[in-house]
Amino acid sequence: MKPQPLCILKAGATFAAAARHFGDFEHWLAHGLMLPEQALRVIDLRAPAPLPAPRTCAGAIMTGSHAMVTERAAWMLRAAEWLRALLAARRPYLGICFGHQLLAQALGGHVDYHPRGREIGTVDILLQPASGDDPLFRHLPARFRAHAVHAQTVLQLPPGAVHLAGNAFERHHAFRVGERAWGIQFHPEFQRAHMRAYVDEFAPRLRAAGQDVAAIRAGVAETPEAAALLRHFARLSVPGSH
Repeated sequence: MKPQPLCILKAGATFAAAARHFGDFEHWLAHGLMLPEQALRVIDLRAPAPLPAPRTCAGAIMTGSHAMVTERAAWMLRAAEWLRALLAARRPYLGICFGHQLLAQALGGHVDYHPRGREIGTVDILLQPASGDDPLFRHLPARFRAHAVHAQTVLQLPPGAVHLAGNAFERHHAFRVGERAWGIQFHPEFQRAHMRAYVDEFAPRLRAAGQDVAAIRAGVAETPEAAALLRHFARLSVPGSH
């Protein structure tokens, strides 16, 4: 019997200039997961085609998006319903940025614009005590660096969620619901070049908001500990991987 694929749920696309140089979100994820192509299936959540039955996926990982969860577009509501079915089927899930916020909103949390504006650049992530016995986060150091770019935030976690990580700007950088469903606000799939491309794209808006673009860009670095989360998730989702 053919093994079930790990489904990459495509919720958006990167900027055109970044895509020309680096490919799109699903390519960045595939590189970080370090799984063979046949072990992955890309599903565009914005397309009108029916979504697959959750039990046909070994697990799922949702990309970020330039769309906002609070838009509550029809495709987002459909994705949220499918996500609840995925969790009911006890399949592993990892939501990144938009995928993190959609998980929270789908399960009764509250998402809106961050009251302090946009977080962008390579930032420190601090683990919470509950991460010590978490299947995904227990492999990470208590403090590590990660790439972040978001204007919205999970202001309130869904009922029963376990708070796993945050920092001084973003309280809810990571949480878990149930045994194997995670939301992370930061971007483990970003490499340094991807993050610099985002800083450059947002530069006019950042300057208008009084942020020091040169300092943010200079602080961008590789984030190997954050990147390792994707490999850990692959091991949890695809038996025999790595």
